Amino acid sequence: MDSATKKQLSERDICSKFITPAIERAGWDLQEQVREEFSFTAGRIIVRGRLHARGRKRRADYVLSFQKNQPLAVIKAKDNNHSLGDGMQQALAYAEALDLPFAFSSNGDGFLFHDRTGLSGQTETTLALHQFPAPQTLWELYCRHHGLADPASRRIVEQPYYDDGSGRTPRYYQVNAVNRTVEAVARGQNRILLVMATGTGKTYTAFQIIWRLWKSGRKKRILFLADRNILVDQTKSNDFKPFGQAMTKVSRRTVDKSYEIYLSLYQAVTGSEEEQNIYKNFSPDFFDLVVIDECHRGSAAADSAWRAILEYFSAATHLGLTATPKETRDVSNIDYFGEPVYTYSLKQGIEDGFLAPYKVIRVDLDKDLQGWRPTKGQTDKHGQLIEDRVYNQKDFDRNLILEQRTLTVAAKVSELLTQTDPMQKTIIFCEDIDHAERMRQALVNLNPERVRENHKYVMRITGDELEGKAELDNFINPEQPYPVIATTSKLLSTGVDVQTCKLIVLDQRIQSMTEFKQIIGRGTRINDDYHKHWFTILDFKKATELFADPKFDGEPVQVYQPNPGDPMVPEDEQPGAQPPDQAPDDPAALLQDDPAAETAADQPDQTANWQSDDQPPTGPLPPQPEPPPKPTRYVIDNVPVQVIAERVQYLGPDGKLITESLRDYTRQKVKEQYATLHDFLRHWRRADRKQAIIEELAERGIFWEELIKDLGRQLGDEPDPFDVICHIVYDQPPLTRRQRAERVRKQNYFGKYRETSRQVLDALLDKYADAGIEPIEDVKILNLAPFTNLGSALELVGAFGGKPGYTEAVKELESAIYSTR
Repeated sequence: MDSATKKQLSERDICSKFITPAIERAGWDLQEQVREEFSFTAGRIIVRGRLHARGRKRRADYVLSFQKNQPLAVIKAKDNNHSLGDGMQQALAYAEALDLPFAFSSNGDGFLFHDRTGLSGQTETTLALHQFPAPQTLWELYCRHHGLADPASRRIVEQPYYDDGSGRTPRYYQVNAVNRTVEAVARGQNRILLVMATGTGKTYTAFQIIWRLWKSGRKKRILFLADRNILVDQTKSNDFKPFGQAMTKVSRRTVDKSYEIYLSLYQAVTGSEEEQNIYKNFSPDFFDLVVIDECHRGSAAADSAWRAILEYFSAATHLGLTATPKETRDVSNIDYFGEPVYTYSLKQGIEDGFLAPYKVIRVDLDKDLQGWRPTKGQTDKHGQLIEDRVYNQKDFDRNLILEQRTLTVAAKVSELLTQTDPMQKTIIFCEDIDHAERMRQALVNLNPERVRENHKYVMRITGDELEGKAELDNFINPEQPYPVIATTSKLLSTGVDVQTCKLIVLDQRIQSMTEFKQIIGRGTRINDDYHKHWFTILDFKKATELFADPKFDGEPVQVYQPNPGDPMVPEDEQPGAQPPDQAPDDPAALLQDDPAAETAADQPDQTANWQSDDQPPTGPLPPQPEPPPKPTRYVIDNVPVQVIAERVQYLGPDGKLITESLRDYTRQKVKEQYATLHDFLRHWRRADRKQAIIEELAERGIFWEELIKDLGRQLGDEPDPFDVICHIVYDQPPLTRRQRAERVRKQNYFGKYRETSRQVLDALLDKYADAGIEPIEDVKILNLAPFTNLGSALELVGAFGGKPGYTEAVKELESAIYSTR
C-alpha cells in the first residue's frame, strides 16, 4: 500500500491491517492473550441534578497478556498521519495505571517500544512491524523485573484466576492487587499489606489471591480472620463459595483439622481464659497463610490480645487488608506488615467511576462558632448549677447539651430530605448513645406523617438497643425501605455495607483520620439497580475539614514510635475517644463495629464472643474494677440555636473539594479551555453537536445543574448552558431559553419552510425552550409527541428532502437560536 493511501485510513483500519497482523505473526494468541479496545474504567460519574451521566472510559487499543491474569504490555494506535511515537505518552499513562512494564505506540509503519524495566538495554527502541517481540520474550523480562527467577516462583504466578464461566473477571486494580500479592509470596515475602478503598472489592480480591496460592500448592492451609460475624458469614456464602467442601468456619464447639480453608472471628478463637484460646489447638505451623480483614482494627496494636493470634502463627505468611491503614505514634500497620504492595484509593475509585462521588454541605451554627457562656448562677433544666466558662463545639452533646441545637440539626436534615428524597437511606453520626436517642426523638417529631406511615422511618441503631440492632439487616438491605434514617454513634461507622446510603450526616466531632475515612466509606458504593450513584455529606461539626488533610487520600506514612519513652497521643486526639462522662456503646457492639474500641477489645471481655455461633463462656466472672464517677453533664432547654452559614462544596475532577465559589471555579476551568469569548464562540458554532461541548465541560468539572439554578434565580427562568458560560465567564448579558426561542420566532425564521417542515421546526423550538439543546439534536425525538401527531418520523424527515436536509435544517435552527446579533 502506498503512503498516500495509507494516510487515508482510519485508526481502526491501521489496527486491523497492520498492528493486529504484526502481533499475531509474533506469536500472540489473539483469543487468549490479546484484548482489543479494552475499557478498563467505568467512566467517572457526573451528577446532573437527580440524574447522572458517565464520563469517558479509559480505553486501551490493545492489552497483551502472557496469560489472562498476567497483563504485560499496552499498545496505543494512531492513524498514519501521526508519527510513530505520537501515542507513546498516552500509552505510558495507561501502562502506569494498569501496572504494566511495557508500552508500545504505532502508526502502522512500525512500533516505538518503551521498556519501563530498563532490562532490554534501552528505554525506547524503534521496531519494524516484523520485529514485534514474542510473548515469551516479554514474559522473561517481566519475571526478571519482579524477581521471579526460579521455575517454582513462576509456577505460582502463572496459576490462573478462578473462572466460573459467567464472564466475571477482576477489575484492573484488583488484577494489580492480586498479582503484586502473589508475586510477593512467590518471592518469599511473609508480611504483606494491601490498601484498597471501601467498596472496591477487598474480599473478592482476597479470594482470588487465596485461590491462586492454594491451587498452585504454595499455600495449602489458609486462615481468614475477621472481627465481625456478618463479614465471616458473607465471605463464606458469597466470594469464598467456590472453595466448597474444603472450607469451614471455626467455632468453639469443634476444632476439625481436616479442612484447608478456615474462616474465623477473632472472638471465636480467643478469650480471657487460656482454655478459650481455641487457636492453640492448632499447631503454630498449621497454617501457611493468614489473611487479616480490616487489619487496621484490633490486630493493629502491638500489645493486643488479637495480635497474639498472629504471633502464634508467625511462621505463616500474613496478608493484611484494609481501606484505612492505621498509623499513629503507638499503633502501626506498616511497622508490622511493611509498606503496601498496592494501594487503590478513594480518589482513584471515584475518578475511574467505580465509587460514588459526593458533595459536602457545611452548616455552621451560631453557638458552635461563637460559643455559649451561662449567666451568673444559671442552672440547667435539672437544677444543677452550671460551671461558669465558655462552652463550645467540643463540649456540645458531650458534657453540655443544648436541646435546641439537636432540634436545629434535625430540622436541617428533615429539610434536605424533603427537598431531595425523603426515602433515601440516611446515617446520622452522633456523639454518643444519648445524643443518638435525642436525635431520633427530634426527627420523629419533625416527620410525623412519615412515622405514621411506618414507625421504623427513624431508628436508633446502637450497640445497647436490641430493637434497633435487630433492624440493622433491614437498613442495609436495598430491598427493604425501612428504616430510612438511622441515628448512631459508632455502630455503623465501619464495615457495614449500606449500598444505598445517599446521605451521611456528621454531628460528631471526628479527630481520627481512620475513623473519618471509614465513615465516608459508608456512602461510596454504587448500586445501579437502586439508582445510587452519588451521595451527600451534611456536616455540622467541621469534620469534613479532614478532606483537606494530605493524609486523607495519600499514601500511608508510618509515624509509629515503638520506644517505650515516647510520648503518647493526647487522649482527646485518640481515634473516637469517648468523653469522660460517656459510656461507649456496649462492649460487644464495639467489638463488632467500632474502630475506637480497639483498646477496650484487647482487654479481657466476657462478652467478646456474643457474635460467634458459640455459647458464651460459663463460670464466675473475675472481679471488675469500680467505674470512675461520672462528671456532671448539663442540659439546657431554653437557649436558641440558629444556622448562620451554609456552604455547598463539590468534588472536582482532581478529587479535591472545590473551596472557591462555583462561579470562580467555572471561570477558571472554562478559560483553561477557551481563553477568550471569541475562542468559545468559534468552537461552539463549529460543533456538529452543541451537547458534546456541554458534556466535555461537565467532564472537566463544570456543574451545570447548580449553575443553571443559580443564574435561573437571577433571571426568573432557566438559562441555556451557552448563556451560563457567556455570562459567568465572559460577562455577557444572559438570556433564558424561552427568550432565545421567542427571539427566533420574531425573526420570521420559519417563513422559508413549507407547512410540515415549519410545524416540525416550531415544535423543536418548543422542546428547546422546555428542555434545552440536547433533545433537538437527536433525530429520535421525532418518534415522540407532539411530532407523532404530525406524521411518522420517516415522513417528517422526508418533508426536508431526507435526513441530510433535516440535519441541515436543525443546524440552521441552532444558528438562529445562538445568534449574537
